[in-house]
This record gives sequence, structure tokens and C-alpha cells, in this order.
Amino acid sequence: KKSEVVLLLAVAVFLVVLADGVKQQRRWFFWQRRGRGEMGQVNRMMTYDRKANEANAQPALALLGANLSWYRLDDGVMGGRSETNLKTDEESGLHFTGTINTDGGGFCSVRAKIPQDDDGRTILTKIHNENNDRVVEGIRLRFRGDGKTYKLTLSDGNPSTGGPFGRSPSWQADIPTKKSVLSQETVVIPFHALRASFGGRISNRPSKEEISQYKFDLTQMREIGLMISLRLSDGSPNPKETFGEGIFSFSLHVESIELVMAEK
Repeated sequence: KKSEVVLLLAVAVFLVVLADGVKQQRRWFFWQRRGRGEMGQVNRMMTYDRKANEANAQPALALLGANLSWYRLDDGVMGGRSETNLKTDEESGLHFTGTINTDGGGFCSVRAKIPQDDDGRTILTKIHNENNDRVVEGIRLRFRGDGKTYKLTLSDGNPSTGGPFGRSPSWQADIPTKKSVLSQETVVIPFHALRASFGGRISNRPSKEEISQYKFDLTQMREIGLMISLRLSDGSPNPKETFGEGIFSFSLHVESIELVMAEK
């Protein structure tokens, strides 16, 4: 009996040691995977070539008769895996498509520099300052969507704008779409409906009180864009019904962008 007790104790100790070893092994594999994931994210961030994207901008659509050239800016800039497939056509417009991957990211966008004159004034500034009878109130978009909610963006064009460490916001408004490529839609976005937005972690963003101090200034806008993101313009989550989950495709075909004018 004494030998049986010793044997049982030995077996119990062995099982405890074995269980602890399995736990340690699991922790090791977890940290290995996490380490590889973080290194992969850092590598994607370091190799993301925004300048090359800008240099390869593709022409599509026009604003006040001035042609726009679009480049892609995806969550790869912060280490994500999402990717835009940009298609442009002078006749049919801008086809903003691609794949969202919410593992480590969650946005795709296309952006275009707003044309400027020789004095560095954008066409928006020029029409704002020189038109005495009418005022620019907003932007009209004509498009065909896929049921997802996109965003219109306007910014001063600085690379840090709208980012977690920038102090200049990206101005955004939501664009809900219908799930039918045959259903052409038109939406008017008044400038007063644009929201000041900062990306990144909440802890890195300005406070709500600080954000409320920002005022939209049309003459400071240097870039226009379209975006699909896991966040809506007010910072709340974009529901999976109008965004998606995991890895999924998206498609927005924009046929025209126009300024909305009104009598003063």
C-alpha cells in the first residue's frame, strides 16, 4: 500500500509538471505568433510607399472643369493588410474597389489633390473669394454602390492630417449606398455636415472639447477623398451590415463630383 501511495504521488507530480509544461509551451507559441504578427505589421508599415502611390495617381473625374488624379492610401500605411484596386476611366468615372482585412487594420481610401493656380490658390479658394453673387455650400456626388457606407473626406493635404499625432483634422461625412449596381444615386453633402475626424487610438486623439474648436475652412482644403472604414465620420463603429467583417470586398463607382452653389 505504501508503494502504491508513492506511485500515485509520483504520477500526480508528473501530471502537474506535464500540465505546466504544456502551459509554458502554449505561452511560447502565443508570444511567437504575436511577435511574428507585430514584426509583420511593422514591416508592412515600413515598406508602404505612399509617395509612389501619389506619383502613380490616375486621372478620373473633374471639379469645376479641372481634372482630378487619384492615388490610393490604405491601412498598410499603419501596418494593415487592406488593399485598394483603383480603376479610372475618363468617360465612366472612378471605380473604387478592393479588399478590406480587419486583422490589424480596417480602411481603404482614394485621394486627389485639388488643382491649384500659379499662385498656389486652389480652385475652391478662387471661387470662394471671387464669386460675389453665389457661395459654395457643398459637394454633390453621383454614384453606384454596394450597400456599404463610405465617407467623403476633405483635408489640407498634409500627410499627418487626420492621423493620431496630427493636429489638423480630416473633414468627413458618411455616404450610405444601396446594394445595386443598377441603382444610380445622388447625394448632396453640405459643408456644415462635415465632421472633424482624427484616426488612430482614442488615447492619441485630441479630446472632444479640442475637436469642437476646429472650424471648417474651404480655403484651406487641398485634398478630396473617398474612404471605406470600420469607423463612421462621428467615430462610432461602422456596423457589419454596412461595412463587413473579416476579409471582404467592396465596390463604389463614382460617376461625377460637383460643387453645390447657392445665391448669397
